[in-house]
Amino acid sequence: MFTGTMEQGLIYAIMALGVYTSYRILNFADMTVDGSFPLGGAIAATLIVKEYSPIVALLGAVLGGALAGAITGLIHVRLKVSNLLAGIIVMTGLYSINIRIMGKSNIPLFGKGHLFNMAIHPIVVIVVSVLVAKLSLDYLLKTKFGFALKALGDNESLIIGLGLNEQILKIQGLMIANSLVALSGGILSQYQGFADVGMGTGTILIALASVIIGDTLFGKLSFLKGTTVIVMGTIVYRSIISIALRIGLNPSDLRLVTSLIMVLMIYLKLKIEEIYSRKKVIKNVGD
Repeated sequence: MFTGTMEQGLIYAIMALGVYTSYRILNFADMTVDGSFPLGGAIAATLIVKEYSPIVALLGAVLGGALAGAITGLIHVRLKVSNLLAGIIVMTGLYSINIRIMGKSNIPLFGKGHLFNMAIHPIVVIVVSVLVAKLSLDYLLKTKFGFALKALGDNESLIIGLGLNEQILKIQGLMIANSLVALSGGILSQYQGFADVGMGTGTILIALASVIIGDTLFGKLSFLKGTTVIVMGTIVYRSIISIALRIGLNPSDLRLVTSLIMVLMIYLKLKIEEIYSRKKVIKNVGD
C-alpha cells in the first residue's frame, strides 16, 4: 500500500512541478493543465499501441504539452485574454482533441510494451523520471533564462525595462510547465495500463493542493529547493488521500477532502507567518 502511494505521489509530483512553474514562477493561473495532463496520456498511449517505444511515446507527450502551453500563451498575449480564461479555452478544446487522438474515450495498454511491464521495478522507473524532471527544472532555473522567468513572475515591468520580450518569455514558460504536466500524464497512462479522456479531471486542484502543502510544511526549510518542497508536498497529499480511502471514505468524497486540506493548509500557513513575524519583531526589539 505504501509503495503504491509513493509511486503515484511521485508521478503526480512531475505534474505538480509543471503547475509550480506556471503558478509560482510565472504567477500565471493556468487551467490548461486539466487538458494537457490527459493529452500526455492520450499521445503516449496512442504511440505505444502503434508499437512506438515508451520513450518515444513520452517525448511525443512532452511535445504535445508544450504545444498546448504555447497556444494558451498566444491566446493570452496576442488576443489580450486573461490567463484564467485563456487556460479554460484551451482546456475545453483539448477534451475533443484528446478523443480525436485516441479515437475513443479509453485506450487499454494491456499486452503492449511500456515502461512498467519490463524487468525494471516500477519505483526505479518513476524515481528516475522524477529526478530527470526535477533536476532539469533546477538547472533551467539557474540559467539566465530561468532568472528571467522568475523576474517575469515577480515584476513584469522590470523585464520590459530590461528590453526583454515578456510575451515570448511567458509563452516559453507555459510551454515548459505544460510539457511537464503532459509528461506526468504519459507516465501515469503507462503505470495504470490505460489512458482515459477523463483522467485530467481535477488535475489543477491536485497540483495546487500539493504546492500549498509543500510550501506550508516545508517551505521554511531554507536548505530545500523549491522543486524538492513540491515533490514532498505531493507525496504528503497522496498519503492523506490514501489514508482517507482506507478509513472508508468514498472516492466521490476526495474532492471535498482536497478542498478541506487546502483550506487547512492556507490557515496553517497564515499562523506560521504570524509566528515568524512575531519572532522577528521580538528579535528587532531585543537588538
